[in-house]
Amino acid sequence: MRVNVLALAALQVWRRPLPEVLREQVMDPIGASGRWRWHGYDNSWVELDGQRMQSVSGGGHWGGGMFIDAWDLARFGYLFLRQGEWDGRQLLSRDWIAKARAPGPANVEYGYCNWFLNTGRKALPAAPESSVTFRGNGQNIIYIDWENDLVAVVRWIDNGPALNEFIGRLLAAVRG
Repeated sequence: MRVNVLALAALQVWRRPLPEVLREQVMDPIGASGRWRWHGYDNSWVELDGQRMQSVSGGGHWGGGMFIDAWDLARFGYLFLRQGEWDGRQLLSRDWIAKARAPGPANVEYGYCNWFLNTGRKALPAAPESSVTFRGNGQNIIYIDWENDLVAVVRWIDNGPALNEFIGRLLAAVRG
């Protein structure tokens, strides 16, 4: 719910559909495909400046959310691995990324929105504590590891220990 409210607030600020803003400010500059889509719910239309616009949803539930392939997820993850910089251009604030990686007061394993932290290596014991994951519906995960200069996209993996086991094997292979 809070992510949907954030999306509605951002729509009020930009006064244009957020998928257009995302495409222009992030996805086109990082070379993302044209295949990704970001939809709101059927009942999420608002009127702004005399135009009907859909307030997109933050999560992938009930027909709304972002639909994106693994290639574009990897590019998105790489943008964060590089501290918001792409091809010499700062697309996202380094300060914002640092704040997003900081534990929140309510949950030390959670940063901003979909930033899942590895505080105390509790979530992913095989991974560095500084690593993070972005997690979407259906266990669609972007793993970002600054210590190993690594981004991995994992999709539809089982809940439980499977992700940690995968990351452990991946890091063992990378380290040789």
